[in-house]
Amino acid sequence: MKEETMEVQEAIGTRRTYRYLLPYKPVELAKIQKMLEAARIASHWGNVQALKAVVVERATASKEVLESLAAPVAGFQIDQAPVVIVWWLDFAALDDQPNRLRELVNARVLGIDHEKASNALESFLIPFFEKVMPILKESGLTEMDCGQGIAQATLVAIDQGLGTACLSTAKEADIKQNLDLPETAKVLVLQCVGYPAESIEAGGQRPRRPFESLFSLNSVNDPFPRQETVVEELKQSRLIQPGAPLPWRQEELTYLQKALDLPDF
Repeated sequence: MKEETMEVQEAIGTRRTYRYLLPYKPVELAKIQKMLEAARIASHWGNVQALKAVVVERATASKEVLESLAAPVAGFQIDQAPVVIVWWLDFAALDDQPNRLRELVNARVLGIDHEKASNALESFLIPFFEKVMPILKESGLTEMDCGQGIAQATLVAIDQGLGTACLSTAKEADIKQNLDLPETAKVLVLQCVGYPAESIEAGGQRPRRPFESLFSLNSVNDPFPRQETVVEELKQSRLIQPGAPLPWRQEELTYLQKALDLPDF
């Protein structure tokens, strides 16, 4: 058990995406629940909690639901995943923001003096947000906060020894129909969840743009100073791992192809 826990901890620091899952090994719904619990308590602007999910369990879902999840590209990931979480955004949740803000005031999270905070909320904040709500719905802010919830769920999945990968879909209309999602729904991603068929390293760290080209300090023209001592610390803790491909990756892929009956692409 101790060795298994250490492997899970190493997985958190190496890769958070596993494309090859064991199709025959079911995922305990208790582990899925922990992922959902993590998403539920994630931060969200205005406390609106627009992120929702439908968990599709391959062993129990209907044929129509499973067919609506099929993907034209890398579809094998969805076909083999024991569980697919359909994460969706409910824009109707934003219309309930006044009540959600009132909950924050009553929970003593928003404002110092309870009475003054309540008065300010009713006289200023709620009218302000109601006025700009159409802009907020188009700003992408809600999608970003939903992403935070999905990210927290992903970390919990890895912490439990699961593998996961998020995919987009071109069949949103079919998914909404077969899952009975409302008109106010926007499908965000399909998250495949299962036990990894590949190694913890999963081939190594994927290529990323240079640190200095992404992050700045005070001005976009001044790269954020990257300290090599910090990089070495992250390598020691396995938050940064050797770059892909690792020397044995092709042999692993060949094995996975035979074991899972995968296409060449």
